[in-house]
Amino acid sequence: MTIMNREAFLEHVTANLHRPRRTNGVERPQWSIRPQDEVLKGLSKDELVDVLEEHCKVIHTNFKRTDRDGLAAILKETIEGYKAKAIVASSDSRNEDYGLHDFYQKLKDDGNEVHLWDETNGKENQAFAERADVGITFSDITLAESGTVTLFNNKYNGRSISLMPRTYIAIIPKSTIVPRMTQATKQIHEANQAGDGVASCISFVTGPSNSADIEMNLIVGVHGPVDVTYIMVED
Repeated sequence: MTIMNREAFLEHVTANLHRPRRTNGVERPQWSIRPQDEVLKGLSKDELVDVLEEHCKVIHTNFKRTDRDGLAAILKETIEGYKAKAIVASSDSRNEDYGLHDFYQKLKDDGNEVHLWDETNGKENQAFAERADVGITFSDITLAESGTVTLFNNKYNGRSISLMPRTYIAIIPKSTIVPRMTQATKQIHEANQAGDGVASCISFVTGPSNSADIEMNLIVGVHGPVDVTYIMVED
């Protein structure tokens, strides 16, 4: 709801209540019971990784572990397993930190098509993503409970990267793993309140695209990637 629409809506409500709008003196309630804070509470980061790995079995997602030194090899293995020749990836600043610039160049040298998201290319980014065999992004916040990766979509990391290719790989720095949506939304809210420039589009991706009809027959890959791999990296 836009600010303009919100104001019009509130004015309409107060007019029908036949009283002036309350613009101060209203305090946000403090809930006496907050079960959402208790789920997976007190688990160590290693234990959260185990929870994430276990839930990946439920959401039909491959899960692999490595460290920074082994990331390139695991990525190569996964890409080859997908028989991918066209790769689209985000222009994330972490590419440099994790040695992926050299990795992507090596893929090109080996005859693969590699496209790093570039806002100056406009619709060309989406056109490539549509025919890509695999999309690769980093996870910004990772939810152990549901096996969800959170993607801050911006000019370096288009939504199409995780949506349009046939398969998708999420690189998950271990430090990004939190228990559940409760902690993710709190982080996003706090960043927004601090003026840290939170992305205007935030995607929550939980494994491959799943669809089911009224008879509960599961169909994978209708609205997005048919296969997904999470690579958890010790950082």
